[in-house]
Amino acid sequence: MTTVSLRLPDDLLKEAENRAKALHIPRAEYIRRAIAVMNDEVLAHKRRERLMTVSKRVRAESMKVNAEFDAVEGNPLA
Repeated sequence: MTTVSLRLPDDLLKEAENRAKALHIPRAEYIRRAIAVMNDEVLAHKRRERLMTVSKRVRAESMKVNAEFDAVEGNPLA
């Protein structure tokens, strides 16, 4: 495991210490879990963005297909 050194505002560190104590876990474990949760949230956000992008592309293609069907349904000899 790699060691990381970082600077935190006193109030943020104190809050992390208090919450870690309430959960009966070491402060370092609390911070590790917080980073893991943040990583999961960022990944989920990226997935949502990709899904929306792909959905918009598919929607545009679906609209073209719908227009083609409308043209055929409106003119049975087409």
